[in-house]
Amino acid sequence: MWIHGGGFFKGNLDQPESHDVALTLAAAGFHVVTVAYRLASISRLRRSPSGFARSPAIHYPVPVDDVVAVVRAVQRETPNGVILGGASAGACLSAGAVLRLADDAAAPLAGVVFAYGLFHAALPKRERRLRRRLRGKRRFIHSPMLLNLTNLHYAGTQTAMSEAHAFPGGHSLRVFPPTLMIDADRDSMRASGGQFALELSAAGIATDYHLLPETFHAFLNRPHEPSFADGLSLIIEWAGDR
Repeated sequence: MWIHGGGFFKGNLDQPESHDVALTLAAAGFHVVTVAYRLASISRLRRSPSGFARSPAIHYPVPVDDVVAVVRAVQRETPNGVILGGASAGACLSAGAVLRLADDAAAPLAGVVFAYGLFHAALPKRERRLRRRLRGKRRFIHSPMLLNLTNLHYAGTQTAMSEAHAFPGGHSLRVFPPTLMIDADRDSMRASGGQFALELSAAGIATDYHLLPETFHAFLNRPHEPSFADGLSLIIEWAGDR
């Protein structure tokens, strides 16, 4: 199962990070399911035949609920086990789903794969060496302040920000299955990815962490770049051993 990213509030099954990733994995022999989870949104006033009505806001835990529901459905039809993975916001949703499924005593996952995810409610401190490697517009749109505000928009409330199923970073991770993590070199979010990998290892989880040199956030959304093939090769090789 593969979950696309998009900051929790955008993205769909047609974007390369979902469609092209799924096609590549399928060509390697895997059965792939992608998930059109409900995106975080605010309540809006909309016109209806009977007048105006407000659409409901969507926040956590709705996107995690969607991922968990699909995992359970796929598990019922897949006796050989399920590998769950995602990119960026999809990585966070997948990690939250791992904890939800474990709490519900669901069948264990065969493994999880995370690409350039943000797993903490607040972006961990970025080392000076990382800050110097950032380039382009994401130096600004992936600043700690904006990323943390994006997280709050997804969570909906400050209280939800502290829940493990929303942002697993900093919480107990001992129920995780074997984990593959792939981070982008020139990416603010690897401050979270690297920290999360350390937390998984400290919890005794078999964690395989890779940092792709000279890569930028969302490289799996750019199928014509070499980093797309490099990242998928790591996933295919690792998943083939599960």
